[in-house]
Amino acid sequence: MSLKETIDIALPKGRLGEQVYDMFERAGCGCPGIREDSRKLIFENPETGMRFFWVKPSDVAIYVERGAADTGVAGRDILLEYSPDVYELLDLGIGRCRMCVAGKAEQRRGAETLRVATKFPNIATRYFQGRGRAIDIIKLNGSIELAPILGLSDVIVDIVETGTTLRENDLHVLETILPISARLIANKASFKFKYEGISRLKKLIAEAAEGGKAR
Repeated sequence: MSLKETIDIALPKGRLGEQVYDMFERAGCGCPGIREDSRKLIFENPETGMRFFWVKPSDVAIYVERGAADTGVAGRDILLEYSPDVYELLDLGIGRCRMCVAGKAEQRRGAETLRVATKFPNIATRYFQGRGRAIDIIKLNGSIELAPILGLSDVIVDIVETGTTLRENDLHVLETILPISARLIANKASFKFKYEGISRLKKLIAEAAEGGKAR
């Protein structure tokens, strides 16, 4: 794939980012040197007209929304929590997990205010408001599972992939809020002015995603 103008792509660091980049490579959109162990921040392939950079997963949508990147890959959890003003172009079908309510099997279910510990206060608030439940949100940034164990909260709202951490701490999924997966997103202005290139990229990535499912 060769483009008339450069497309800047924000990729999430970590295991998801590696899966995403594998998909880009299968689509013929790879970049030499990006897998090398170096301190470089930006990787460019003049032949394809693409420039990649790795960022914290929760920052991808910010880079795209603000126009520092034309496109990027972000989890649906990030998009729903922060509601960035971007276009969601494609469900990549990777990074699949669930947003769940979890806690002890005997957690209280009375009419009193439910204490909810979470990294995702907006998602949790919308979910429980939709169920008419009064809640007290406790915003945490890590070790969410500790909250109900130590009595800080009644339940947690968090991402569950295998459920192993919950089981090992005698916690259980009580309710599933929604499924999560990685999405290809685009800056709205970029999508307008670089429509041909971004549309072509979307098509190639979609084909690579389908090819990955068939493997």
